[in-house]
Amino acid sequence: MTARESLETSLVGSPIERLEDAALLRGRGCFIDDVHEQGMLHAAFLRSPVAHGRIRAIDTSGARALPAIRAVYTAHDVAKFAKGSVPTIPLRLMSSPELVPFEQPVIADGKVRYVGEPVAMVVADTAAEAEDAIEAIALDIEMLPAIANRRATVAAETLLFEKHGSNVAMHYEAAKGEARAQHTPYVRRERFAVQRHTAVPMETRGLLATWDGASARLTVKGAAKVPFSTRRVLAKCMELPEASIDLVELNVGGSFGVRGEFYPEDFMVPFAARTLGRPVKWIEDRRENLLASNHAREMDCELALACERDGTIVSLEGDVWVDAGAYVRASASIPPRSVAQSLCGPYRVPFVRITSHLALTNKTPTGTYRGPGRFEAEFFRERLLDMAARELGIDPVELRRRNLVSPTQLPYPLPTMTSPERRSELDSGDYAMALDRCLAEIGWRDKAALQGRLIDRRYHGLGVGCFVAGGAAGPRETARIMVEKDGSLAVYVGSASVGQGLETICAQIASDALRVPLERIRVFHGSTSYVSEGFGSYHSRSTAMGGSAILVAAESLGKRVREAAAQRFACPREDITLGPELRAEHGGRSLALAELAGDGLSAEEAFSNAHITYSYGAAAAHVAVDARTGHVDVLDYVNVEDVGRVINPLTAVGQAVGGIVQGLGGTFLEHLQYDDDGQLLTASLADYMLPTASDFPNVRAVVLEHARSPCNPLGAKGGGEGSIAPVAGVIANAVASALVDFDVQPRELPLTPQRIWELIHDRERTTGSVR
Repeated sequence: MTARESLETSLVGSPIERLEDAALLRGRGCFIDDVHEQGMLHAAFLRSPVAHGRIRAIDTSGARALPAIRAVYTAHDVAKFAKGSVPTIPLRLMSSPELVPFEQPVIADGKVRYVGEPVAMVVADTAAEAEDAIEAIALDIEMLPAIANRRATVAAETLLFEKHGSNVAMHYEAAKGEARAQHTPYVRRERFAVQRHTAVPMETRGLLATWDGASARLTVKGAAKVPFSTRRVLAKCMELPEASIDLVELNVGGSFGVRGEFYPEDFMVPFAARTLGRPVKWIEDRRENLLASNHAREMDCELALACERDGTIVSLEGDVWVDAGAYVRASASIPPRSVAQSLCGPYRVPFVRITSHLALTNKTPTGTYRGPGRFEAEFFRERLLDMAARELGIDPVELRRRNLVSPTQLPYPLPTMTSPERRSELDSGDYAMALDRCLAEIGWRDKAALQGRLIDRRYHGLGVGCFVAGGAAGPRETARIMVEKDGSLAVYVGSASVGQGLETICAQIASDALRVPLERIRVFHGSTSYVSEGFGSYHSRSTAMGGSAILVAAESLGKRVREAAAQRFACPREDITLGPELRAEHGGRSLALAELAGDGLSAEEAFSNAHITYSYGAAAAHVAVDARTGHVDVLDYVNVEDVGRVINPLTAVGQAVGGIVQGLGGTFLEHLQYDDDGQLLTASLADYMLPTASDFPNVRAVVLEHARSPCNPLGAKGGGEGSIAPVAGVIANAVASALVDFDVQPRELPLTPQRIWELIHDRERTTGSVR
C-alpha cells in the first residue's frame, strides 16, 4: 500500500481538535517576548515624524551620552558596514526590474517618505532606556509637500523618487479575448473604492538576534510566515552565507499576510547584534504596528460592464488604482496583479481589459493581507453585477447563475497578466451548486419577501455574491520525516505556523500516510534548520503544498524502511511488506519501527507544483438597516465554500469563520486614515476600530469537498482566504436591497453608520422625499 492509497483511512477528514491548543490554553506557549538571552540588549527606533522630507542632519550625541546606551545607528553607520551603500528590501514575489528603484532602504537614507519610517536605532540595556534615548536624538528634516492620496500622484509636481519622473511605479494589464462589439446593448460604468486597512494580529512583530562570533553564526528568533525567504534576504544584506543564519519560529499570534515579511527591523536588529556581539531584542508596540507594519487594501476603480439584454456578460474593462504607499517592498506587487486577474471571478467573461496602476504616496508601504486583491475585486464586481441586474430588470441571483462557468467548461482560463506574464485557469468545481447550497442555507426563497420591508423601524435586505480564491502557490514545498529512537516519527515541514492549525493538519496527513497513531507523531515547522529548503505559509498553500510534501516524504521513508529491513532479513527489498506502524514483515518474521531506528532512517522530499488551485463558493447576508442612524445589523451571514479535500472540518470551518469576521471588520469598521499632510490619524486601537466577538454573532460557514483539486495528490485546495473575499460585496448588496426605496447604492467602504446615513439623506435631498 502506498502512502497516497492509505489516505483513504480514518484521520484525514476527521474533526480532530487542534493539537497545538492545549499548550496555548494552559499558558505554556512561547512567544518572542517570552524569550530572554543572557546579556540581552534592547532596541528602539526613531521614526520619521513627517511624511516627506530631506534629512539635513541627525545629531545622536545626546543619546550616545546617556548611561546604559550601547549604540546608536543611522544610515551612515549601516553604509559603512555595507561597503558604502544602505541595503534595500527586495520584492519577494513577482519581482520586476522596473520596481527596483522603489525598494525601501533598511534605514532612511537621505530622505524620508512616510511617517513612521525608521531613521535611527538605539540599543540599550533596557527597553525603557532605549525609548528614552530616542527622545535625545535631534532630527533636522527639510519638509517637502506630501502626496497624501493617489489622485495626487499623476498631477503632483513633487516626486517621491525624482529620478523616476512619476509617482506611478508600474502598470499591469489583465487581458483576455478579442475586442468586444462597439454596440453592446447594455453598458454600466461605475466607480468604487476600498479604504486602507490591514491585519492587526494579537501579537505584534518582534525579534531576538544573537551573533556567535566564534562560529560566525547568526540566530534570529521570531520568524514567521516565510523564514527561508527572510533568511535569503538577510544573508545578502549581511554578506553572509545562508547556511550561517538560522531563523527560528516560535508560537505566532497571528499573521494574515502582514507578519513575517521582511521589514527594515529584520535587518537592523541582527545588524546590531552582529556589530555589538550581544543578543538584541526588539518588540513592536501597537502604535508602531499600526504605523509601520504593512498596510493594505486601498484601491479605487473605474469599470465598465457590457451585457446583452438577457444579462449575458460580454466584457469587463477599466482601470484600478492601487495606493502602494511610499515604497514597493516585500509583497507589494501582489495586490495590483491579483485585483486585475481576479475581477472576473467565477463568471464567463469573453473579453477583458483591466489595467492596474501601482501608485506611490507618502503613506506606509502596503503588502498582502488575507485575500489580497480578491477582497477588493469581489466588492467591485459583485456591486457592479447587482446594479446591472436592477437596471436590466433581472433577478440578481438569476443574472449570476446565467454567467457562472459551468463544470463542462473547466478548466477555464483567466485573463493573462503582464509584467511578468502569468497565465492561470480555474481548475475544477460546480459553481452553480455552491450558489444553490448557499441560498438554501440562508433560506433565500422564504426571506425574499423581506427585501426593502420596514419591520420594527428597520429596513431588511438580502445580498449575495459568488467567488473563487486561488491557493497552493508553488514552486514547491519540503518535508522531512525522521524515525526517533523510540519508533515515533518527527515530521519537519517548510511550511510555517501562523495560527491556522498547521501541526494538527500535518499530523493527520502523516498519520494516515504512514499508518502510525497520531500520538506517535510530532510536527516541527517554520525554522530554517529543519529542512534544506522551505517556502512558508502564504497564498493558502500550507495544506496543499506542505501536506503533499509529507505524502512524498512518507513514500520515500517507506522505501527506506524496506531497504533497512531487507538488509536485516537478507532478502530482496521487494519481498518486504509494510504493515501498520511501518512494521516490516518477511517470511513470518517482523521488525517494529523502533528496532530499525538505529539505522538512522529519515527521508526528505519536495513536492513541486506550478498550478494554482481554486476554491470557490457563494455567500449571502440578511441585514437590517436603521435609516435614522445608518446602523447596519447583520442578522445572518452564510458562506459556502468548496475547498477540495477537507483534512479537518473543525479547522476548515474555523478558518472560514475567522475570514468572514475579518471581512466584516473591513466592511464596517477598520480604516487607516491620513490627513492632507500624510499624518496617520488612527494610530491606536482607540481610533482604529476592530470587530469583537459580540459584533457579528450570526456567522455560519459550510465547507464542502465536492471537487478535489487535480493539482496535488491530496486533492486539497486553499481554505484560509476564500471566505473573506465576498464579504464586502455581499454586505453592500444587502444594504442596497434594504434601502431600495431610497435608491441608495454603496460604492465606497467602510459602510459606517455615518456613510450610510449620508447616502440616505443625500438621496432624500436629491429626490425631495423625506422618510
